[in-house]
Amino acid sequence: MAEILELRCTICEQTYQPGEVEYFCPACGQVGTLDVLYNYGTLKSVVDRDALFANREISMWRYRDLLPVAPGTAVPPLQVGYTPLLDAPRLAAELGVWRVWVKDDGQNPTASLKDRASSMVVARAIEKGAQVVSTASTGNAAAALSGMCASVPDMQAIIFVPATAPEAKIAQLLVYGATVLLVEDTYDVAFDLCYELSQSEGWYCRNTGINPFTTEGKKTAAYEIAEQLGWHVPDVVVVSVGDGSIIGGMHKGFWELRQLGWIKRIPRLIGVQSSGSSALVHAWENDVAPAEMQPRPAETIADSISAGLPRDRSKALRAVRQTGGAFVAVDDAEIIAAIPRLAQSSGVFAEPAAAAVYAGVKAAVQSNLISPDEEVALLVTGNGLKDVKSAQKSVSGGMRVPPDADNIRQRLNRGLQ
Repeated sequence: MAEILELRCTICEQTYQPGEVEYFCPACGQVGTLDVLYNYGTLKSVVDRDALFANREISMWRYRDLLPVAPGTAVPPLQVGYTPLLDAPRLAAELGVWRVWVKDDGQNPTASLKDRASSMVVARAIEKGAQVVSTASTGNAAAALSGMCASVPDMQAIIFVPATAPEAKIAQLLVYGATVLLVEDTYDVAFDLCYELSQSEGWYCRNTGINPFTTEGKKTAAYEIAEQLGWHVPDVVVVSVGDGSIIGGMHKGFWELRQLGWIKRIPRLIGVQSSGSSALVHAWENDVAPAEMQPRPAETIADSISAGLPRDRSKALRAVRQTGGAFVAVDDAEIIAAIPRLAQSSGVFAEPAAAAVYAGVKAAVQSNLISPDEEVALLVTGNGLKDVKSAQKSVSGGMRVPPDADNIRQRLNRGLQ
């Protein structure tokens, strides 16, 4: 176990001892998200990199020595993490860069990267003796929490989700047996309701940007990319961004590996938003501080990255600014078009928010934010089956044929000429 040294506010840098605060900095409010920090000098001296990964389980919990969960604590049994990192030469050629890898986190148990944060938060809930964990979500975090809670005895999930969320995602929550509250308003309203009721009812709140341990789960994706590449890291990692927790988690993971001396540098991080929900793009372009950001419109087909006021905005902006990265915006038409392009060039089927990274790389190459000679990793955060309706909008065709082999052969030959 990595013993927590302190919790530090990302805004004012005030530090707190473990257990002194639950969620965010009391002085700065919810924008003051907390970093969970360890004694990296001690970890560096006692954790041997090669020994750590010898004959360990194939999941995020292979990194347990670097995570804030006691050795004796039971963790959700679903196999979360250690998802494939796929070399994609066809994609590299299409995007015009030297090399591309695709990190397919849609292969997690509930089909999104959010399983990492939920597995961590449920493990923390077990340590705390909590039996109810709540979250607000546009779908994926809710599904992840519902699945993790369902896998653990006597653990209940209470979910606040906008009523406009894709039907497939809502169905997933119900199948897992969660208590699902379909809020007839935006995600931001659902978020505030969830936190308010969690406080009054004594639930453990998983909300992104509220619970600092979500970052500790998401950072394991960065650990995996580094390990899977033999402790070589790409020049650039591209991440779709809504609330900002994933890109903040990736930064934390790479930063920690650098503190341990396991990697030589931290990749540039590029965050991709929909132009219909681009609060962080606006803040980055206009040099706006996290505490000064105001809510902006949030209307996009990519529901997983729709957020009017990103809740982990402090970590997200820091991730991009400290690594020399960028935020880019792509429109919904580009995101929809990216679904089949990514699939046909890599074999990975992504939901709209996850496919946005393809469109984001194209935009970044065109604007010289990524050079043709660079190595790029695309973090695909959710499986395309999460939103089949959007996938259907991205393609057309299909050939209706009679049950006659000769007729089919003739049609195929005409089509191949």
